[in-house]
Amino acid sequence: MNQMAPKTDERAPMSRPLQDRHAIVTGSTSGIGLGIARALAGAGAKVVLNGFGDPQQIERIRAGMAAEFGVDVDFSDADMSKGGAIRAMVDEAVLRNGPVDILVNNAGIQYVAPIENFPAEKWDAVIAINLSAAFHAIQSVFASMKERKFGRIVNVASAHGLVASPFKSAYVAAKHGIVGLTKTVAMEGAEFGITANAICPGYVWTPLVEKQVEDQAKAHGIPREDVVRNILLAQQPNKRFATVEELGEFAVFLCGNGGTSITGTALPVDGGWTAH
Repeated sequence: MNQMAPKTDERAPMSRPLQDRHAIVTGSTSGIGLGIARALAGAGAKVVLNGFGDPQQIERIRAGMAAEFGVDVDFSDADMSKGGAIRAMVDEAVLRNGPVDILVNNAGIQYVAPIENFPAEKWDAVIAINLSAAFHAIQSVFASMKERKFGRIVNVASAHGLVASPFKSAYVAAKHGIVGLTKTVAMEGAEFGITANAICPGYVWTPLVEKQVEDQAKAHGIPREDVVRNILLAQQPNKRFATVEELGEFAVFLCGNGGTSITGTALPVDGGWTAH
């Protein structure tokens, strides 16, 4: 498979449609969130990264992005399960770089279990990080966006915001909730130059998915290609993973002039999964 290595940003230096915009991307120290953060920075936005991980590795990512794209890149370790920490993250970002123009709610966790065995504490954690965190972050930036008559809110939902799978009750409930929250926020912001949209990816090639492929291949004693085609991508007609770069480019479009009239939508990026 040839989709595993991240691509180098190849945009021309002058292609910066988000020049001097200020963005926060939650859950952005790896995977989809990092792909979106890199794309926003490449388009000229000042970016606040957020997430957990090895502090030295995160600092390498932060400093590398700042040097590569020539924009301010900050980092917050705010815990997305705590509303107070989310509001403090926003307040600090505003103090450092001014009002927030772009909010990308990407932070999320997963837990899989039959409903009768689903631990209550896991339900609470998934709902807190995958759904409530987006509410707290949106609430923290919305009044300022209305006052300035500009805002771009992108919520990273999932194909599971549109369809369900067994054993993922909390995740599916949270992602369906994100889609509903997106629609409500879009309606409240429509006359104030604020757009709100949900991106609904299917399977995306990330380090976590790569590990899942390896684990499934070992567990079932089958080739990696069979795991990909017949297990992970069974529901995706195009039989390929989306890349974090694709999602990043999509987010840049939604946050730029081309996305001005796109709001209140749940936009599948799922290779045809939800067309079934």
